[in-house]
Amino acid sequence: MHRTIYLISNSLKFSNPGIYPNIQIWSEQGEAANNSTSPEGKVPVHKIMIRDNGIGFEQKFAEDIFIVFIRLHSYHQIEGTGIGLSICKKIVEMHEGEISAESLPGKGSTFVISLPEKKNNY
Repeated sequence: MHRTIYLISNSLKFSNPGIYPNIQIWSEQGEAANNSTSPEGKVPVHKIMIRDNGIGFEQKFAEDIFIVFIRLHSYHQIEGTGIGLSICKKIVEMHEGEISAESLPGKGSTFVISLPEKKNNY
């Protein structure tokens, strides 16, 4: 499976039984603080959001889910290896970006990818 599909595939995999999955994807422009290359301390970023209506998770695990082989559910409950989100994080970080998650059990999850705007040096 292509690595960029993990967030969408997880939205389907961790859907609520008996409820049709609803996945919303959109983007916004914004600013990220504390960038040493910007005189104002902010840099323009592009944010990509993926929101679903799946099973969600406790917010206290929001950072743990990006650690390789960390799974919040037993393999017997939901198949998987526990590497998908860690690969997503690595890809985003290779592009000098950040990824985060917000969630509530039974209410779904929202993943936010923030990528710095790249200037063309032509």
